[in-house]
Amino acid sequence: MSGDQIHIVTSDNISPGRRRLGTALIWGSAALMLAIFVAQWTQQRGWHDFGFATWRPTLYAYCFWAVCLCLAQILREGEKGKRTLFVLPAALFVVSLTVFPLLFGLVIALSDWNLSSPDGRKFNGVANIVQMWHDPFFWNALGNMVWYVLAIAVEYAIAFGLALILAGQIRARKFFRIAFLLPLMLSPVAVSWMIGKSILENRFGPLARLARNLGWSDPSFFGSPWMAKTTIMVLDAWTYIPFMMIMLLAGLQAIPKDLTEASRVDGATGWKSFWEITFPLMLPVSITAIMIRIIFKLKLADIVINITAGGPGGATDTVTSFIFREYRERSNVGYGTLLAMVYLVVIVILMTVLMKVSARWTKPRL
Repeated sequence: MSGDQIHIVTSDNISPGRRRLGTALIWGSAALMLAIFVAQWTQQRGWHDFGFATWRPTLYAYCFWAVCLCLAQILREGEKGKRTLFVLPAALFVVSLTVFPLLFGLVIALSDWNLSSPDGRKFNGVANIVQMWHDPFFWNALGNMVWYVLAIAVEYAIAFGLALILAGQIRARKFFRIAFLLPLMLSPVAVSWMIGKSILENRFGPLARLARNLGWSDPSFFGSPWMAKTTIMVLDAWTYIPFMMIMLLAGLQAIPKDLTEASRVDGATGWKSFWEITFPLMLPVSITAIMIRIIFKLKLADIVINITAGGPGGATDTVTSFIFREYRERSNVGYGTLLAMVYLVVIVILMTVLMKVSARWTKPRL
């Protein structure tokens, strides 16, 4: 006999009765789970009262169905079913943690549910979607996110410059590497309170006093819309530029020194060597750093909520901070959930398009 005999799964001699038992186990447990779900749903609608206080019976029925499904794989498939058990429980667990909450969130998104209302949750169809379409504050927050994301280009240039400096033979290189990483070690909440609420405070903050001594009569870093938005961008960039810098620094250290030395022998100057050799080789690392940074930027909320709460007049609002205020200040769970679901779809589409476009740039050319 030739070939790899270890990974060959031989067919087991499984009787028809055993297969029927496995099939009956799957469909019987599924029917039980469906019956319990329908019973709880009818009780929620007020049609019948089965005595279910919570949705735990449906959860228990799902766990029972999952166990029966795993056992049925062994009964029906034998050795092949045992191998399926290495993946199937993890898949069922992921479904329970992602699909079910997503469906529940979709139900809430199509409901009128305000925690301050005594009427409770009511299904309102597409009313929340119509409200979102005519909500100028949501579109303003979405427009602000465009500017925040575009600011990543400046952050990338600064991070690349710092990485090039720290990759060179400079004095106290290890000290500067640690010093530049300190902002990344701080929480955005701590950054917003230490810098935004203390150092940049327009009455007693150190920078405000320095600005007055330099001739700025009314130093207000968050008074005007453009100044507040710029300050938020600077604070967020100061926190996360070290993250991009450390990734780019790792990429620079992975470049073979033979290539740079060969370019110097051929007479390439510093700028030409960077543009023709270093930058193309760093393109995959750069795109990865930018993509991860975009994901972090799309979640920007901590600094905005703690410093400006979206003001002045929504100038610094992000979609995440706007959704947070819908939940906390207005107790509007239904509308806030719809905004979160729509924003999730926007993020998925945006990141998919960016990954498709970046794949063309990083594809090796023959």
